[in-house]
Amino acid sequence: MGDSLLSINPEEQIKKITSFIKDTLGMQNKQNVVLGLSGGVDSSVSLNLLARVLGPDNIHPVSLPYFEDKSLDTEEALKGAGIPSNYLTSLSIKQMADKIIGELKIPEEDTLRRGNVMTRVRMTVLYDMAKKLDALVCGTENRSEKLLGYYTRFGDEASDFEPILHLYKTQVYELAKYLSVPVSIINKPPSANLWENQTDEGEFGFSYKEADPVLYLYFNEKKSLEEIEKLGFANAKKIIEFAKNNSYKHHTPYKT
Repeated sequence: MGDSLLSINPEEQIKKITSFIKDTLGMQNKQNVVLGLSGGVDSSVSLNLLARVLGPDNIHPVSLPYFEDKSLDTEEALKGAGIPSNYLTSLSIKQMADKIIGELKIPEEDTLRRGNVMTRVRMTVLYDMAKKLDALVCGTENRSEKLLGYYTRFGDEASDFEPILHLYKTQVYELAKYLSVPVSIINKPPSANLWENQTDEGEFGFSYKEADPVLYLYFNEKKSLEEIEKLGFANAKKIIEFAKNNSYKHHTPYKT
């Protein structure tokens, strides 16, 4: 049942998203886009869609690793989008992040605080590049991450436009396959790269495949927890509680 709930028409999605990108750039009178390219499926799909609207000279992919990255996923993502590898800017954020982490005396075992610093440093670099190039920053957040509150405020959430925010993670995978995103990227465990060997699903305690139909039924279809559990989704309570515990991120800053 989960798969049928979330099935998409890839061609319709491509048309919808590319039109959105064109309209957004037109309204802001911009011709250039900066994109943080992690080598994951979300940024790879976003890059591929950008390449359907803009030429390589107007897309500025940026790799911002903290840990040494020996994979070829960023290069594969570029290749899949038809963008030459020499168009990629690669900059280690380790020295910048370590300076802040050291000044704040964040202990090594506090991986969440350290990870938040890393993602906010990445945001700073992307926006500085965007200012330099008179560009917009393209976000890569999906609906699953948004509803679960799985992002750092003022970090990886920060962007000027979000082309895949309406798609659940499993839908992003479906679109990635249709777009012929390299299999090595599609099969790679999703990670925010906040610490070594960190994965999204390891933090959740459940998979995106488990979460997405539950989130869809709860937030899109307005089904109750009891109704969803009766449909056979054993992890429904855990998933909904995870989303509720992070829901404050959607409402801040609170105002008088």
